[in-house]
Amino acid sequence: MAGIDYETEYDNRARVPEHPAIFARWDSDAAAYRATMSAEGRAELGVAYGPSERQFVDIFRAQTEGGTLALFIHGGYWRALHPSSFSHMARGLNAHGITVAVAGYDLCPNVSIAEIIDQMRAAALLLWRRLGKRITVFGHSAGGHLAACMLATDWPAHDPKVPADLVPAAYSVSGVFDLTPLIHIKNNADFRLDEAKARAVSPVFWPAPAGRVFDSVVGGAESPEFIRQAKIIVDAWKPATDARYEMVPGANHFTVIEPLSDPTSAMVQRLAAISERRRPA
Repeated sequence: MAGIDYETEYDNRARVPEHPAIFARWDSDAAAYRATMSAEGRAELGVAYGPSERQFVDIFRAQTEGGTLALFIHGGYWRALHPSSFSHMARGLNAHGITVAVAGYDLCPNVSIAEIIDQMRAAALLLWRRLGKRITVFGHSAGGHLAACMLATDWPAHDPKVPADLVPAAYSVSGVFDLTPLIHIKNNADFRLDEAKARAVSPVFWPAPAGRVFDSVVGGAESPEFIRQAKIIVDAWKPATDARYEMVPGANHFTVIEPLSDPTSAMVQRLAAISERRRPA
């Protein structure tokens, strides 16, 4: 759209100058949770789903497991950050009896965004074959985009033995669902997107995942473009998808996900509800 400074709109680190302190807090909280879960024998770390060193999942098992499983996908613009900074994102759902896998993936420019989507599909298929449970996928930023892609995937096309509703629900926080604006920012040197490639990896242009549940959440202090992105996917997928938009007042692009580590937060309560196939609040 004419007149939009996409470089500014999509530069979250510049919008949140205190982000190094936030990242440091994530690293500390994640390491502490990983240590606790390992000591309790409830962490299975570094489970490979592909050949590269970043293609793995860390599995954090709930103390009393039900029949549900969730997969968390981290952000970082498909080009940064590491899953080890997000182990504590499993804490909230673990307390509700839900086992959580935290996924890694290769980064741009070493791979394309299309290849990252396929890697996340491979991770989900590994979890199905290993645990035999349907998966609620939740993610942040680039991970929010990937969560939507998992919900809208035609799973039997990738493995005829897999249920069509392998991912019956997804929860995307600060996701980007139309990647065509990213053609105009400097990071596209890593993404290598043109119009056709950007549309191909944009779930807003994919068929709506009929009968599935999808939440699109964004922080109230985020840029107008991120708020627009959170809304357009809901508008595009309704009514075929049980899609819901929510804004978290006052939250910026990074603080918006912190309630995921709190078992008592409204965010975790909602995520637990859709994960357990209850009627969502």
